[in-house]
Amino acid sequence: MTNEDNVVRELLGEITTLLNRFPKVLEHRAAEIEATGKDPELASKLAKGADAMRDSGNLYITWARHFAALSEGSSDAADDEDESEDFDV
Repeated sequence: MTNEDNVVRELLGEITTLLNRFPKVLEHRAAEIEATGKDPELASKLAKGADAMRDSGNLYITWARHFAALSEGSSDAADDEDESEDFDV
């Protein structure tokens, strides 16, 4: 594995971690806002946004894994993976 492969894999790990954390943080913020009674509409939007980010994050990670595998010379390494577990779906 080359240094570039290591960088790609390292970035893939960071992206996966961040895209997994982001919806959880949005949900937490939505719960805080809802608990205070400040802006129920905003809380609802954030909760829905968390769902959307979870779904789209799954899609982006699938493609990122595919391209990471391609960069390492494997054209089908990412084709059969199921990322739904990565995002608590």
